[in-house]
Amino acid sequence: MDKKNALRAGALAAGTTLMMLLMSSPALALTRDDGDDPGTGLSVVETLGLYVLAPIALFAIIAGLVVVLDKSKEEHRVTSRNIKTRPKADAKA
Repeated sequence: MDKKNALRAGALAAGTTLMMLLMSSPALALTRDDGDDPGTGLSVVETLGLYVLAPIALFAIIAGLVVVLDKSKEEHRVTSRNIKTRPKADAKA
């Protein structure tokens, strides 16, 4: 990439970042809005349980159900045991 394209990409990235920061500034306000009623915060254990352990457990449950309830037939699975090298039909010339 030449200097002109690098400069253009850097200017675009800087401009986009600046615009995002300017547009998100109301989100950083310290004053509460009318009707704002935040709840209590989560503890570290609750946060880890909710955002780390729960997704891992859900993934493990779904993967386990897929493995246990797999109804595919043995002859449809590609393994080294069921690879056949001879054709089933005879070729007629």
